Amino acid sequence: MLKIRLQRVGRKHDPSFRLIAVNSRNSAQGSYLEMLGSYDPRKNGKEIAALKEERIKHWLSVGAQVSDTAHNLLISQNIIDGKKRDVSSKKNVGKKEAERIAKEKENKEAENKNKNDTETKVNEEIKISEDSLGMNGVSEETLPKTNEDKSSETSRDNQTEVPTEKKE
Repeated sequence: MLKIRLQRVGRKHDPSFRLIAVNSRNSAQGSYLEMLGSYDPRKNGKEIAALKEERIKHWLSVGAQVSDTAHNLLISQNIIDGKKRDVSSKKNVGKKEAERIAKEKENKEAENKNKNDTETKVNEEIKISEDSLGMNGVSEETLPKTNEDKSSETSRDNQTEVPTEKKE
């Protein structure tokens, strides 16, 4: 399978790369089919890459696959269209995910604590208001009925009664 990928060249602490077309089974530092350009990440602006656009498009038309970093480079140089791919380190992805999950868990615990505190405060306020009214431990059923309560009961009873004739 054909690949278009970057090959590191340059000295220690001075990275520069070649964009190469290579058989994917060959090593990263081995021989390549064609050099398609160069890339220097330490430079700014358009001088960052010198790429052979026609040859890159030729290799893509033949069926060469592009590595993620090379794909992002080609998009930034407007050689191909599309979205950039995520090339973050696979080592840090697990750590970042674990941190994100831990933060979510902390947020949930804080929300639950706030909710419980609110419920406790409301219950305390209800208890205080009941105490101030002298209703501590008294249910609604044991309270004496007022005239309004009695009149509403009788009107309800009158509505539910259905006259029936007795046959003798």
